[in-house]
Amino acid sequence: MTTRRTSVVQMSAKLAALRGETVREEVRSNSDLWKSDVGNNHSSRRSKGSEKKKPTTRFMQKNGRCNIRQDAAEIRRRYLRDIFTTLVDMSWRSNLLFFIATYICAWSSIGLIWWIIALLSPDILNNTSNVTSNHTACVQNVYSYSTAFLFFIETETSVGYGKRAITAHCPEAIILFVMQCLLGSILDAFMVGCIFIKISQPKNRAETLVFSEHCVISPRDRKYCLMFRVGNLRNSLIVQCRIRAKYVKSRQTQEGEFIGLHQEDINVGFDTGADNLFLVTPLIICHEIDEKSPFYEMSMEDLKKEEFEIIVILEGMIESTGMICQARTSYLSTEVLWGHRFMPVLFHARGHFRVDHSEFHSIYEVTMPRISMLEYQKSDPQH
Repeated sequence: MTTRRTSVVQMSAKLAALRGETVREEVRSNSDLWKSDVGNNHSSRRSKGSEKKKPTTRFMQKNGRCNIRQDAAEIRRRYLRDIFTTLVDMSWRSNLLFFIATYICAWSSIGLIWWIIALLSPDILNNTSNVTSNHTACVQNVYSYSTAFLFFIETETSVGYGKRAITAHCPEAIILFVMQCLLGSILDAFMVGCIFIKISQPKNRAETLVFSEHCVISPRDRKYCLMFRVGNLRNSLIVQCRIRAKYVKSRQTQEGEFIGLHQEDINVGFDTGADNLFLVTPLIICHEIDEKSPFYEMSMEDLKKEEFEIIVILEGMIESTGMICQARTSYLSTEVLWGHRFMPVLFHARGHFRVDHSEFHSIYEVTMPRISMLEYQKSDPQH
């Protein structure tokens, strides 16, 4: 009897353990499934050192484009409601195809209407001429679709070769002529406006605003600092230039809620005004790692294990046009180097300063403790 009771207890314990393990596996699999979509796809069951770290999916590409795909039918309908912005945001190939297709469809449609007017009136005769002694044509020398199409093109482009002309004997032709002029002006203004806005977009100016390939962590004035470099390749300035930085990482609340892509501000000087840049020469942007910093408790070993992304946004006004320009980039945790500094790029020459952009991304290693800023402050009596 005792043996049977013991077996029953052991069986119940195994079932409870199995049930608990099943629940944990479901929670873990759901969390891992979401994390794989946003880039934080490390399996919690993987043994240490048995597999290599999988590449993290970026929230933002290095060129500043957000790695997001919007999947919803409602979004497409909203895009059509704001057709002007949709056309401006389209690629050049799609824009030119839409431009050509729109004009061909408009010309073909109105040319067809002119041909229908000629068909409904006794303009088209068997001898392909609409000139008779007893009839005045609505449009002279329009006797086929091709001639109607040519008449529309000659009128729309103000060519006027002189052979085809509208007369005052058909009210429907006069009304169509007025509507053609109005619609043609609206279409020209719309399409030319789209092309002009696309050519003059300020994001092209962002191509000459560069960021360093890596972030570095090194000491400055006995404090840990996270640093990256920004530069302006043109001589023209970016007016009212400001810089911001975001720390993006998934987190789980105390109640168990999982928040993907949680964003946290990184202080790059907005409390002291250091985020307002005079970007004439390349500048090193510094984030002091203090108690409010997300890197305060992060050591060198923790940095290798962590998965996060730093979003950098540089914004200002183009000096020549007054338009707002924005340049963006991002740094993964693997692109943040511990114990490194940037090579100097600004040198004093005879009568001027010289910027050596060939060393813009260059870094060198420095001596630095591997412990976190929190541990460093505890171990250093001067803090």
